[in-house]
Amino acid sequence: MQRRGNANSASVGTRLIAFLWDYVIISGYIILLIGISAVIRPWLKPLFTTSPLLAESSGFLFITLPVYLYFALCEGSAAHATWGKRKMGIVVTGTNGKSIGLGTSILRSALKFAPWELAHFTIWHMVIPTEYPDSLIYSLLGTVYGLVLIYLISPLLNPKKRTVYDFIAGTVIRYKD
Repeated sequence: MQRRGNANSASVGTRLIAFLWDYVIISGYIILLIGISAVIRPWLKPLFTTSPLLAESSGFLFITLPVYLYFALCEGSAAHATWGKRKMGIVVTGTNGKSIGLGTSILRSALKFAPWELAHFTIWHMVIPTEYPDSLIYSLLGTVYGLVLIYLISPLLNPKKRTVYDFIAGTVIRYKD
């Protein structure tokens, strides 16, 4: 595999393609959820119509948590990579090139998915009546867009192609040796 950038750090393009491969798994999981929810809709409906907090918590348990755990457990495992990263020949390591372990992987994944979960929280408070003022909800939505923009731009601004959550967690995505 051709190495680019600083000390075999994975390119942004390689990382993007790895995520698209992982999205195949995520999409399969979502299709499975849609199929199951069609069958058990009467039991699910109250979870998503009663209150914003219940809806957000249910969404977290059914969607965010499994995806979060997929990334955290795979990248914190001996493989140091999700299925998509393995297909692209890249791994998550510490900045020293060593294994990050499960704790760091959990932190990295939590930071990575924070904007996604904040978006869910905000949307549920937009859809279901809430006591929060509109100004707070729109500020949170703006924060989501700001974080996503920062997450997307940050790997373009440093030689090791690290995202903000990589900097905070002390990780880097490298081509596998």
